[in-house]
Amino acid sequence: MSPVIASVPAGHVYVRHLAPPDGDTTVTRLPDPRPRADVPDAQWWPPRMLEPGWVDAHAADFDVMHVHFGFDAVSPDDLTRVASSLRRHGKPLVLTVHDLRNPHHHERELHDAQLGVLVEAADALITLTPGAAAEIAERWGREALVVPHPHVVEEPRLSRPRAPHRGFVIGVHAKSLRAGMDPLPVIEGIVATLPEMPGARLRVDAHTDVMTPGGPRHATDLEPRLRELAATDGVDLHVHDYFSDDDLWDYLQSLDVSVLPYRFGTHSGWLEACHDLGTTVVAPDCGHYADQRPCLLYGAPGSLAAAAPTLRDALLSAYHERPSWRAEPEERRRERHDVSRAHEQVYAAVLAAAAERGVACAS
Repeated sequence: MSPVIASVPAGHVYVRHLAPPDGDTTVTRLPDPRPRADVPDAQWWPPRMLEPGWVDAHAADFDVMHVHFGFDAVSPDDLTRVASSLRRHGKPLVLTVHDLRNPHHHERELHDAQLGVLVEAADALITLTPGAAAEIAERWGREALVVPHPHVVEEPRLSRPRAPHRGFVIGVHAKSLRAGMDPLPVIEGIVATLPEMPGARLRVDAHTDVMTPGGPRHATDLEPRLRELAATDGVDLHVHDYFSDDDLWDYLQSLDVSVLPYRFGTHSGWLEACHDLGTTVVAPDCGHYADQRPCLLYGAPGSLAAAAPTLRDALLSAYHERPSWRAEPEERRRERHDVSRAHEQVYAAVLAAAAERGVACAS
């Protein structure tokens, strides 16, 4: 019988792509419970499956709970209660460690405590890169299975050739300024390097909320400086709301280089999308980005690397060498099948172990 997985979440593109593209899988995933009556059906956060009492009320509906992300605001005590409810009902817990440092938290203490509860309670651990697995082993003494991030971009876009464009375009997207982002020093560094790259331009994108004076998310230091830079040669400023997927893919393929302006982090779906679309990524040396997909690194603030390359070094390498690291669509399809099979095997293993415990307890 097909195991039923309570995924936290189910509707995110990463989790959707844990199924093979042809749909040939032995796994069924519960749809995300709607958080509130007043939110769209597509919204999965905050995840109701981690609310107190949900497991007790729905234990008959699933076989395994698999937590990915979305527990940003769930207290460690409530996560402990969820884990206790799962044990009481004999339901295995699988945890994929996407983030070893939460990009939405200014300080790390809460996420460390949340991870401590989940890692200790999990029957199986998965992560995306060998570097993250080594960090998990060092911090908690647990072994995590390394399963790569599946593709993000769908067909036919995954196979569509890049449209040619003139010049050399470097992009920085400030989005809505997550806690882990510090775009202004990166933007200033790119502007300072532009004269060394004839024909190069910088495109800066930012969401309307951080660029609107008087608004609750207005970035009082970033917004005026970006408008000042936009008045100079070589810098284009684009202010807009969230991109649709198609708009995001168009944007990424309009760039030669996408620079990730992160102060901290672990893995990146943005990096995966760039890999799908053939856009070179320049990433900070924090986290495990270089383990995830090919990219150029620069020393993040506070980098401990003995000889971390500067942002200037990385930009000049991208400009002169023009690396081409686009994913092969057929390889991505094979990888997605492998990712799906790996998850099926993990679920089968934890269910078999749970069944053995049940027999032992009964005897």
